[in-house]
Amino acid sequence: MQTYAASRVVVTAAFVALALVVSRPASAAQDAFDLSVPSDAMPAEAGPPPNMECAGEPLTGSGPGFSSSRDDSEDTARAAWLDKAKAVYPEASWDTALHAGVSCAVQGLYSKCFAQAIPCQPRGDGAGTAEAPQSE
Repeated sequence: MQTYAASRVVVTAAFVALALVVSRPASAAQDAFDLSVPSDAMPAEAGPPPNMECAGEPLTGSGPGFSSSRDDSEDTARAAWLDKAKAVYPEASWDTALHAGVSCAVQGLYSKCFAQAIPCQPRGDGAGTAEAPQSE
């Protein structure tokens, strides 16, 4: 009889432990896999600077997989974004991008990041391409 009571306590403790793990706040579990770009990074009303020409849609870039270094993962995401952006505007850069943001998914010690921004380039003089400034 004592074995039955002991096993019942063990099973009850296991259920309580499982219930505590499952009933964690949803926000804690969601934070690790939140892939959205922060809402303050993409204001709907802000337009491009007057001297910039920008694409109509944002582009997204990410690396091939998870990385053990978050910095490397962010750099890889920006590089992948830049490859896509240069196909739209050859002079595009992360620094001239509109509404630029990076978000990362974390799995244990590894992360995978996603860079999202609208590519822009300096406006040309109306000839279709921007020329390098002449030295004086």
